Amino acid sequence: MKHKLFLFDLDDTLLDFKASEQLSFERTVQALGVAADLTALFPRYQEINLALWRSFETGAVTKDFLKVERFRKTFAEHSLALDPEAASRLYLESLSDTVVLIDGALQLCETLAGFGEVGIITNGVEAIQNQRLVKSGLRQHISFVSTSEASGYAKPDVRFFEYASKMARPFAKHEAIIIGDRLDADILGANRYGIDSCWFNPGRLANQSEAVPTYEASSLHEITRLLG
Repeated sequence: MKHKLFLFDLDDTLLDFKASEQLSFERTVQALGVAADLTALFPRYQEINLALWRSFETGAVTKDFLKVERFRKTFAEHSLALDPEAASRLYLESLSDTVVLIDGALQLCETLAGFGEVGIITNGVEAIQNQRLVKSGLRQHISFVSTSEASGYAKPDVRFFEYASKMARPFAKHEAIIIGDRLDADILGANRYGIDSCWFNPGRLANQSEAVPTYEASSLHEITRLLG
């Protein structure tokens, strides 16, 4: 296998963030006393949250602002007199405890760690991501975790990947690969940094972006074979 450094995105690549997100959101609003139907509330929260993360990745907002604003805006739109700061705290506490592995994640990290070094590259909150890695059982196969919070830059900024590469053992770019589900952050970041990439695309979506993955996989079980 030519690759010696495997840089994994975490959410929706190794961990099923969508499942954790919904459970944590439901626990949060219930803890705040909301007994109403969440059918409309959670999808709107997701839309607001996604837009704020896109703004964070372009440097338009800070992560501290994002963590509270997503709840403030959701509650305001639904006329809920709830404390967004309390919601943010409860949500993050729950998120670190609600971990769902994507099928094949543990086996893949264990296998690739035998060929080289496995690192995590994430725009998520550092303390929460580290806690989730430990709870998932993946941490024993991970050499380091690089977060936007620690680096000061977010994917796909090249400076984020430069920061991450300094955490790894010495490597050549042709020996490194980024594996992630997001074309606009993981794959585009790999293109800009000049290393290989594997787009994890379980939904078999069409690539209508400027990002060009080296490989594409619809299942984590395919990746070892793809990498040779």
